[in-house]
Amino acid sequence: MERSSDVPGMARAGLSPLDVLGSAGPGGVVVDAGGAVLYAWGLVARLLDDAGSAGLSSALPRLKTLLDDVLDSGSPSLRLELDDAAIGCMAWAGTCFREGTVVGALAILLENGPVQQLTRELDAIIESSSDGLFVCDGTGRILHMNPASARINHVPPVKVIGRDYLDVAREGYVILPSAALESIKKREVVSLLQENRYGLKLISTATPVFDDDGALIRVVVSEHDITEMDRLQRQLQEQQAIGDQFRDQFMELQQERLSAQPVIARSPVMVRALRQALKLSKVDSTVLILGESGVGKGLIAELIHQNSRRAGLPIIKINCGAIPETLVEAELFGYEKGAFTGAATSKPGHLELADGGTLFLDEVAELPLASQVKLLRFMEDSQVMRLGGTRSRKVDVRILAATNRDLEQLVQEGLFRVDLFYRLSVIPLRVPALRERKECLVPLIRAYVDQFAERSGCTRRLTRAALDHLAGYPFPGNVRELMNVCERLVVMSDADLIDVSDLPEAVVLGVGGVESGLAGPWPGTMSMHQIVESVERAVLLQAGRRWRKQHEIAAALDMSQPTVARKLQKYGILLTGREDA
Repeated sequence: MERSSDVPGMARAGLSPLDVLGSAGPGGVVVDAGGAVLYAWGLVARLLDDAGSAGLSSALPRLKTLLDDVLDSGSPSLRLELDDAAIGCMAWAGTCFREGTVVGALAILLENGPVQQLTRELDAIIESSSDGLFVCDGTGRILHMNPASARINHVPPVKVIGRDYLDVAREGYVILPSAALESIKKREVVSLLQENRYGLKLISTATPVFDDDGALIRVVVSEHDITEMDRLQRQLQEQQAIGDQFRDQFMELQQERLSAQPVIARSPVMVRALRQALKLSKVDSTVLILGESGVGKGLIAELIHQNSRRAGLPIIKINCGAIPETLVEAELFGYEKGAFTGAATSKPGHLELADGGTLFLDEVAELPLASQVKLLRFMEDSQVMRLGGTRSRKVDVRILAATNRDLEQLVQEGLFRVDLFYRLSVIPLRVPALRERKECLVPLIRAYVDQFAERSGCTRRLTRAALDHLAGYPFPGNVRELMNVCERLVVMSDADLIDVSDLPEAVVLGVGGVESGLAGPWPGTMSMHQIVESVERAVLLQAGRRWRKQHEIAAALDMSQPTVARKLQKYGILLTGREDA
């Protein structure tokens, strides 16, 4: 410290430089160029007295380090935290010059309670951050690194703090290119997507800090580990790809099935029904497809969907009569994990699966009243809420419904909601029974015989007599029964030419809807399988006249409701108090 011309004036005022130093803060110290103590006051003097010959290195080692750094650099410095003996104090240190030469250094303690509290709070925030944070000065020297950054870079902070970033990078501790160095170069915020040597994917963002004069003094770098997020995103993309693959395969199967089932329309009533179906495919209106069991209502629904704007997405089908009443709602709307016993995982319902496409509700008359209410609400607002869920989602689904029952009669009997009936029957489309399509019968028989023969890898033809018998049979099960008969003929015939002797007994006798199977006797040409089917159909017909609900028949015959539904469909039986003939 150079002498001042004002010192004589201070003497006249009765003041000495030591008096001035003694009043500066809670304590301080003056050292020579070698670091030896020349003068101390206040707290520092008391601690030096206690330390004895050990000196400043023992009394206040951090203050000693601060003075050594100032003597080495020649620049003043501030240290916010000192040793426990000087808790609550920070220290400023500067050099003393004589004729341009450093001859010593001065350190003054300052009250630091509020500043230290703020510093601790900021350090706690930085240290507890889950993102990596490190700080560089304006030249790229690393000043601080939090635990998260140390974990991400797999390096102890002591190995990098105080060192130049490039030197540390050459040793493999940090990443190049560096967001910090780029920020220093460009003097702006820089973000980089990087991967370190341990395979962690990071988003590094460097933010420059300037002083009041515009000089770059710090660069704060945050490192956000996106490895887990990237892995989850890849898994999601893979799951979506698998879902798209299944959806594409599902659509291909639907298209193959549709192309494999010829839509033959020679009779005026069937031509009119197909024209109406194609016309309805151009709009999104709800369609109620009416017709007896086995007439091809599902095929008409597929035809409408495949020619609509929704053809790029699948048509989801649900047979309302084949699902137990307790599960209908879960199948339609889905459920969340734990919604009921056995719901170990969440599952989307058919309405969600059909989003963007079409939902076909077959045997819609079998819907329980409780499910009818929820279906009506969905048709009003297009909102789906899973069982056990708390949030609803909007889906875009076209509804096609089908039934072989008289819905108006069910409405009068209180078995079907009138408001849902009007919602579903916006546009009714009736599919004629096979007995009303006489012109279609022979072409259908020939088409199905050829189809099943090709599938079986053989050649089959019908004699004129066999074809006449088939054309004269009423086919109470409609097209479904016709397909079953044709497949049986192709598979069971031993010769390429199918004759009358190969036909089922019911077809030969020209009997439709035989109920006398319970009484017998049976023709000697009937096999046991044919006799069993005849008796089974007769029993179901009688049960259908007595009970109107599938679950009632199931309870009476000690069968499951899905089994009853399947057998009623197989034999073309309607639960309307009469045989579907």
